[in-house]
Amino acid sequence: MNGLMMDVPLTITSIMQHADRVNGDSEIVSVTRDNPRHRYRYRDAFRRTRQLANAIASWGLASGDRVATLAWNDYRHFETYYAAACSGYVCHT
Repeated sequence: MNGLMMDVPLTITSIMQHADRVNGDSEIVSVTRDNPRHRYRYRDAFRRTRQLANAIASWGLASGDRVATLAWNDYRHFETYYAAACSGYVCHT
């Protein structure tokens, strides 16, 4: 069984870090509510997600607290979902 086990915790944060490292230049395409396509790279998405996570942390929430969203399923919601999850909060959509 040697070599078949993960040597790092399989968390959302570690998956995002891996995706940033391996696929940072890959494009994400989403459609906004007004129907134009929004295009940017994983690297940019993760940078924005980290910025949002820091902003949410400044609210003084504790790990396990809930963050609620009411949003269209587009790039902004993607960033909010992962910012909350990577910060230890529960994201209600």
